[in-house]
Amino acid sequence: MATARIIVACGSGVATSETVSSKVNRMIKEEGIDAHCEAVDIKQIKQFIKNADIYISIVKEDTDWGIPVFSGLPFLTGMGLDQEWQKVKDAVAEVNAR
Repeated sequence: MATARIIVACGSGVATSETVSSKVNRMIKEEGIDAHCEAVDIKQIKQFIKNADIYISIVKEDTDWGIPVFSGLPFLTGMGLDQEWQKVKDAVAEVNAR
C-alpha cells in the first residue's frame, strides 16, 4: 500500500499553501491516515503534479491535471471544511487501495 501524496499550491508563492498543508498534515496525523501533504510553488506545479496523487488548490483551477483536485479555501476559512476533508479522505483511500 502506497502513501498518498497530496500537494497544495496557491497563486502567490507559498505562504497560504504552507498554512493549508500544515493543517492537512495535522488532520492526517490526528486521523491516522496514510498520506503526506506538501506545499509547492505554483510556478513549478507541472513538475510537482507528476508525482502527486491529489492536488489541493487555493485558486480556481480549470486545468485537468489527471488527478483529483480539491478546493483549499475550506481549509483556510473553515467553511465547508468537513465536506471537503471527507472528499480528500475518500480520494486518499482510493489512491492507497491501488
